Amino acid sequence: MSPQLLSILVLAGMFVVATMLPINIGILAFVASFVVGTFALGLDEKEIFEGFPVSLFITVVGVTYLFSVAKLNGTIDLLVDQGIRLVRGRAILVPWVLFAVAAVLTALGTFTPAAVALLVPIGMNFAFKYRISPLMIGMMVICGAHAGAFSPMAVSGALVFGIVADSGLAVSQAVLFFASLAFNALLGGITYLLLRNRGEESFVERPETTDTDDDLPTGGGGVATLVRTRPQVITWQQRATLVALVGLVIGALAFHLQIGFLALAAGAVLALLDRENLGKAIDGISWPTILLVAGMVTYVGVLEHAGTIEWVSEGAVHLGAPLLVALVLCLVVGITSAFASSTAILTAVIPMAIPLLLTGSLPAAGVIAAMAISTTIVDVSPFSTNGALVLANARGVDRTRFYRQVITYTCGIVALGPLAAWAVLVLPGAF
Repeated sequence: MSPQLLSILVLAGMFVVATMLPINIGILAFVASFVVGTFALGLDEKEIFEGFPVSLFITVVGVTYLFSVAKLNGTIDLLVDQGIRLVRGRAILVPWVLFAVAAVLTALGTFTPAAVALLVPIGMNFAFKYRISPLMIGMMVICGAHAGAFSPMAVSGALVFGIVADSGLAVSQAVLFFASLAFNALLGGITYLLLRNRGEESFVERPETTDTDDDLPTGGGGVATLVRTRPQVITWQQRATLVALVGLVIGALAFHLQIGFLALAAGAVLALLDRENLGKAIDGISWPTILLVAGMVTYVGVLEHAGTIEWVSEGAVHLGAPLLVALVLCLVVGITSAFASSTAILTAVIPMAIPLLLTGSLPAAGVIAAMAISTTIVDVSPFSTNGALVLANARGVDRTRFYRQVITYTCGIVALGPLAAWAVLVLPGAF
């Protein structure tokens, strides 16, 4: 068996095991890097660790630490509350508030599942209390998180841009970011229109009424008003955090400073100013994500040593027309990502498409954007972290029925999403 085929079989095996068993695929990837690199390819320790993503490691640690501090001192809740005030308390507009807040959070560096984990519980409570479709709320939070997920400061964006930059391809960061933003905004809009009047039928329980809920109509008709909230006092820690977030944006975009170091510095200063939560902040670092990304990127480095990426890409080119190859890649990553980590899929598959793109027969930016969107939009699946969070936090629903609703929505996205991304982003640029 050739080393290339062996490395692909090992990669497929990792996805199968990580899907069936509760084990971080990053652990499997590190083990596979050692076993395949040492015994199949004869690589030494230094060569195996050449692919370890030091810059990405610092970025993920830094941004998740900073947002852990922001969550502990109430800045995240402050952003959500202020967003609700912007819509003057109209409950049916809350899905768009959550969409926008999720997009801003991920665009500034919050990892997508972290943003979803922060906002879905809030959204599901709103949905239950004001009889808004929980499926719509959950899916729009996920769409919003994906809308900002490919900014230059986001984890997924940094990952894709790093892979593309190393390949020598000229792909605009703005193209990927705005393509994902527009596609997910359109998907959110369609979801909103289809589900906004189906709130009441989603629930089997009614919320308890309180004195503060007098004169509040239900949300099914689209005109509900939220409980009048008292003016919120902004603490000095929250003001400092907002200043730090603005400084992070300016430093990364205007001065091109390494965002991971900036975020670590800002998070450390803010944590030292808030001694009460100083020891808790480090718990918010997304260690499972870091392990996953670091392990997969290290294994991709082993694949490059084996010549696997070039071997697979050459085989894909010989399948037929480049347009067909691009469509197949979008469909494959979409279906696979519905059951496995989208970050891992991106890390493994995008490098395989790069040799095809270097031929110039397809628009590189369009193909990269289409593959990135196809990989992430299917994370509404209940088998993914995001979809599971929606299922877990739904209140007052028939669980079996709600699960079927999520599955039905997911099947529609898996069937049509990658095809739509290919048709919009790849097909026009090929002529």
